[in-house]
Amino acid sequence: MIPIVTPDEMAAIDAAAPEPVEELIDRAGTALARAALGMLGGGYGRRVTVLAGKGNNGADGRAAAQWLRRRGVRVAVIDAANASGSLPPAHLAIDAAYGTGLRRPYSPPTPASLLDHPDRVAPILAADIPSGVNGLTGEIVGEPWTADQTVTFGALKPGLVLHPGVQFCGQITVAPIGLNVSSARTHLVTGRDVSDWLPVRPAEAHKWQTACWVIAGSPGMTGAAQLAATAAMRSGSGYVRLSTPGLDAAGVLAGGTVPTEAVGHPLPADNWAAAIEADDQSRFQAMAVGPGLGRQPNTVQAVRELTGNTPLPLVIDGDGLFALGTDAADVLAGRTAPTVLTPHDGEFRVLAGEPPGPDRFAAARSLAAATGVHVLLKGPTTVVAEPGGAALAISNGDARLATAGTGDVLAGLICGLLSAGVEPMKAAASAAWLHGQAATIRPSGGMAASDLLLALPQAWEAATQQKAAP
Repeated sequence: MIPIVTPDEMAAIDAAAPEPVEELIDRAGTALARAALGMLGGGYGRRVTVLAGKGNNGADGRAAAQWLRRRGVRVAVIDAANASGSLPPAHLAIDAAYGTGLRRPYSPPTPASLLDHPDRVAPILAADIPSGVNGLTGEIVGEPWTADQTVTFGALKPGLVLHPGVQFCGQITVAPIGLNVSSARTHLVTGRDVSDWLPVRPAEAHKWQTACWVIAGSPGMTGAAQLAATAAMRSGSGYVRLSTPGLDAAGVLAGGTVPTEAVGHPLPADNWAAAIEADDQSRFQAMAVGPGLGRQPNTVQAVRELTGNTPLPLVIDGDGLFALGTDAADVLAGRTAPTVLTPHDGEFRVLAGEPPGPDRFAAARSLAAATGVHVLLKGPTTVVAEPGGAALAISNGDARLATAGTGDVLAGLICGLLSAGVEPMKAAASAAWLHGQAATIRPSGGMAASDLLLALPQAWEAATQQKAAP
């Protein structure tokens, strides 16, 4: 996992470093200069313009300029406070104006034109973060340049991971400069991490060891149930029981899109939580409730009753979150088994009473602490938080996931991984990574949620291949 630290956390880490600040600046400047040479394809005869501010970010840029001059690069350093109009033409521009501490709006000069091609903008390399991107939230403060590459020092910053800031960063590289970032409570999940977390079935495995129960859908809205059940089957469950309140077993399996392997199980339209409680739940390892259930008063009551009474690890999604409402903490208070809530922004508002703020890590942490369970906050960058304050970011998905039903797939994925014994934080993060990876495997246009199901085996394989890579 790649550490993510807030600007304030990084300031404390800088202050605690045993090396003098001048040494850290020299290391940062060296890392920046090396990246610049890579973008230039060499040094001699190249021209670079550095836009440098008065703080440490500007000092990093000036240190890079000195290093580049020693490699034969002709460097012009422009004071960001006095820059106006446009920068001198160059083969590369380095944005070292303002770092993660910028709070006021910032409008830089017109980017440098590419030397010998005045109709084109020179490539841009950002130092630590593009100037004008809020380091904590990713909000845009002014009119930042869009970098082709960003070299950030020591650890990622939230603004490099969250939208819209990440859209201005280009390729991001974390340059180690000797800082101790082991105190980071937030990390970016990689495919290699997921490869370590995915379950491996032992040779003596049998289906009931990883069984799960999906309670989803309603008459006329069975698609969500089908998507969630199929995803659970493809993410580790050896046996999936699927129930839609108000439908008999034949009705549950009608439609032809439920996996052949799923087992339909009837539940009454009313008081179905009591029917589940009376059943033998001991044969199951996890349960998912909520996708497509509807919001009728009897459904709300049943979800709340089930949440309070089932001893199984539980994923609550969609209409299940609506059923919890703003007193979710009270409903969840008696739970002892792992629980994962999977809200998008609208569902977060239902649970928390207000939408998530710009700091999405803080929002997910706050809801996890308030409810005492794990929270997966969906978004362009998905955030998973646990009640103790640790958080994970997953950023490998894209806009292809912005279509109906993809959340049902994600809920099923988490349930399947929980049934296979993956702990909740890792199950939620791995599911989100597989979800995003499956989307990127599909064509860029015309994707439906059911297409993710076809790509999940490839996504799983992509993770395992990263584990095998050197």
